[in-house]
Amino acid sequence: MRIAIVAESFLPQVNGVSNTVRHLAEQLSAAGHSIVIVAPGPGDARHEGIPVVRVRSVPLPFYREFPVGLPDKVMTSALARFAPDVVHLASPAVLGAAGLRAARRLGVPTVAVFQTDLAGFARQYHLRAEAVMWKWMRHVHRRADRTLAPSSSTVENLRALGIPQVHLWGRGVNLELFDPARRDDAFRQQIAPDGDVVVGYVGRLAAEKGLWRLAELADIPGIRMVIVGDGPERAELESILPEAHFTGMLQGESLARVFSSLDVFVHPGEHETFCQTVQEAQASGVAAIAPAAGGPVDLIEHGRNGLLYDPADPAALRHSVMTAVRDAGLRKRLSAAARERVRDRTWARTVDDLVTHHYTAVLDPVDRAA
Repeated sequence: MRIAIVAESFLPQVNGVSNTVRHLAEQLSAAGHSIVIVAPGPGDARHEGIPVVRVRSVPLPFYREFPVGLPDKVMTSALARFAPDVVHLASPAVLGAAGLRAARRLGVPTVAVFQTDLAGFARQYHLRAEAVMWKWMRHVHRRADRTLAPSSSTVENLRALGIPQVHLWGRGVNLELFDPARRDDAFRQQIAPDGDVVVGYVGRLAAEKGLWRLAELADIPGIRMVIVGDGPERAELESILPEAHFTGMLQGESLARVFSSLDVFVHPGEHETFCQTVQEAQASGVAAIAPAAGGPVDLIEHGRNGLLYDPADPAALRHSVMTAVRDAGLRKRLSAAARERVRDRTWARTVDDLVTHHYTAVLDPVDRAA
């Protein structure tokens, strides 16, 4: 199959969209499919042997680390030359919408993956654009042949907006990389020499992640906080969490080593459509705590493989973390069940499901019309 992936974000940017596209492209290529990626530049023209067509981009004025692709003839020409069987729109907004128009002109079916809650993004940055964002996302996804959402709550939300053909498609996790065996006692001794419980956050340091809530944990006795990642909120976080250990952005084995060295993973953001870092924590054998909202609800069974807290309750996050910190037996039970939960959630299986059930459906005229 010939598959064109139009990505709203891709390497060298590191975020949920670019990471998903990277795994998707690598797995599709390994399975023998022909792939081309269209993404905002600048960046490498190939990834693991897969051609990457770079289009012009501009940075968001309030988040300059995030480039927005500008639709141009480069993308349209590249899609026409590649002659795809299906166009995969990864979190379509600006570039993805142009990719959708190009695919429709070429008569090629489209699968659009809803991954970024742009309305929630606008709300977090105090932009008066939430209603406009939802209107635009509804316009884009209603024109796609099939929309894939990463969690049951997102599926329900999109269907309530009147978007047809919304289906659930989750995410895989690299079980060879994220593994409890990577736990590094030397690292733990370095940051917590007195044997404190190591509580960490992993992800972008940006306003939409709700990171201000981490300040609620700063004075919990017997913990050492670790913050992994980078972004526009780092300086502010360093000022409100002066005792925390900031690693900066980590990838690959360095990231996996720190992940598995945590005792408790915390994610404070309530606008996650999936929350891949919860899965990575589970694969690493770490007790995960996240809000009972959005994607984490599908990933965590409260009290069995993690803890969910009510994001509307200002005391709930602190209470959940204190519960885990004070009970080593609970952490051990949550960790074991977490690893078991993701045992079959490989990227190979996830991508095979995408091809078998979703790409095949839009290629069938009967299914497309249903």
